[in-house]
Amino acid sequence: MSELKLLSVVSEVYPLVKTGGLADVAGALPAALAGQGIQVRTLVPGYPAVMAALGGVEEAFYFDHLFGAPARLYAATAAGLDLFVIDAPHLYDRPGGPYVGTDGRDYADNAQRFAALGAVASGIGLGLVPGFVPDVVHAHDWQAGLAPAYLHYAGGRRPGTVMSIHNIAFQGQFPAQVAPLLGMPAHAFSIGGIEYYGTVGYLKAGLQLADRITTVSPGYAAEILQPEAGMGLEGLLNQRRGVLSGILNGLDATAWNPATDGLIAAPFDAKRLPARAANKAALQARFGLVESPDTLLFGVVSRLSWQKGLDLLMDGLGTLIDLGAQLVVLGSGDPQLTERYAGSAWANPGRVGVQFGYDETLAHLIQAGADALLVPSRFEPCGLTQLAALRYGALPVVARVGGLADTVIDVNEMARASGVGTGVQFSPVTVPALQAALGRTHALWQDKTLWRKLQRNAMATDVSWDRAARAYAELFRSLARERAA
Repeated sequence: MSELKLLSVVSEVYPLVKTGGLADVAGALPAALAGQGIQVRTLVPGYPAVMAALGGVEEAFYFDHLFGAPARLYAATAAGLDLFVIDAPHLYDRPGGPYVGTDGRDYADNAQRFAALGAVASGIGLGLVPGFVPDVVHAHDWQAGLAPAYLHYAGGRRPGTVMSIHNIAFQGQFPAQVAPLLGMPAHAFSIGGIEYYGTVGYLKAGLQLADRITTVSPGYAAEILQPEAGMGLEGLLNQRRGVLSGILNGLDATAWNPATDGLIAAPFDAKRLPARAANKAALQARFGLVESPDTLLFGVVSRLSWQKGLDLLMDGLGTLIDLGAQLVVLGSGDPQLTERYAGSAWANPGRVGVQFGYDETLAHLIQAGADALLVPSRFEPCGLTQLAALRYGALPVVARVGGLADTVIDVNEMARASGVGTGVQFSPVTVPALQAALGRTHALWQDKTLWRKLQRNAMATDVSWDRAARAYAELFRSLARERAA
């Protein structure tokens, strides 16, 4: 099997910089693809955290002018990743996050910051770095959406291009005045190019001009063809449905392994489930809950947002309390939801515990100590938290949408009779349906023999990257052969 060279183009990559699941995917996929004979280099902006982590740095190219000032492209390694890093201080060296400043507002120059990412990706694809000329360029989400466009308009021989949608709700739209700054031909600003309802659409450009389009689950690939989930891009996606596919995300099975996890109170596995109880006790103590092994404990690790359906949980909280259950929540997001969750903890001492922000250690403890994990998302391209829950035996209670529906087997009557259930699904995504799911989960909890069986089912689920890596490798090789023909 000949080695294929892949350039992964992404705005964040774990463990160097992370705001969400995109970084987890970008950080884990290269190692998984290496097992398929694919050499991956990841192109990422040189944010302060990235620059500080670099080792083995070598200057690969010098730009006299990259959207406003000189810049350097470094070939480097960090955290086991082979990287190309854009060292452009005028674009990336600033306090705040990758996309927003310390004031919580989008950076005013995000159009230029991520056009630079796409332009440099195109340059690498066309041989900017002779030692690494990729066969395929893989662009992730809107921030990398111009990479396929730059390659398309360069003309001549080029690598294959794949555009992956991690969340279609975020599209990267900028005023038409941005178009002349991008360095593309004038005709690129058209319906068949980068124009989108009179604006420049970065994700739209990638979806229009990439050779292949993927999403992070088969269910989401089907959903975004419909107006309810397509976010205005369903027409284009239906035109290009012949090159659209869904490949289910995996989970880093080394980082998320209850048998070896140093972040939890006590290691365990499917053969040592009683040892899991120590994690529940530690979790209850951490949140100031009544320490009770017999009380059903629900966990949430999520952004507090409308998309994630966390307002529905607040509206249906009375049902959870009436069932005698407990709830722990780790997350941040919408200020109004944050206030509601803080209020729920104040009103239900010993029953509801909340911590705002993100804490990796606490996230692991919630997976290891909660009996069930709630994911009531209104839409979910894939979701990683329910994959971790399966791995740790915290039965997922999920809305029947996108990747949640693809990864959790509902414990309905037939699944229960066949012994294959791994969690609880509910639909539609409404308060009554969620309340019913809470009731179903509580009823399952009463049968401890059945519950242990469901936990073992969940923990036996293959949530690794192996299957996804094989699917991506097949896609990349097929595309590379097509481009070479």
